[in-house]
Amino acid sequence: MDFTEGQSASLTRTVTAADVEGFAAVTGDVNPVHLDDVYAAGTRFGRRIAHGMLAVSYISAILGTKFPGPGTIYLSQSVSFLAPVYLGDTITATVTVSKFRPEKGVLTLVTECTNQDGVKVVDGQAVVLVSEVRTSSAEQDKDTETAA
Repeated sequence: MDFTEGQSASLTRTVTAADVEGFAAVTGDVNPVHLDDVYAAGTRFGRRIAHGMLAVSYISAILGTKFPGPGTIYLSQSVSFLAPVYLGDTITATVTVSKFRPEKGVLTLVTECTNQDGVKVVDGQAVVLVSEVRTSSAEQDKDTETAA
């Protein structure tokens, strides 16, 4: 599989209260700034915010499903949280190739998340192993059907 600098993929999701509550249940991060309207109203944010790692998880979703795709293995992820993500925000996560080392099967990507206003809320870099990347079994079945 070949990768070139500048290749990118994106995923867009609107953050809901159910997403935040589900993330809290799965992770155990029940910080009231994420879950309690009254508590959150008294913070610098003035209302509930999503977990920063929820937005980062959208990056992971791109890597494992869209680009590079199934079989991608995370090696590292650096993250800077630049602005809060509020319930109801529409977040677009984007990964962009910055370097590919084919001899190692290692891909370095710029990672970012922006909200519906174009404000960057997350910035970072991911390094992933792509030597095992392949199409999913559903895509392989589709390719087989097309070839038949």
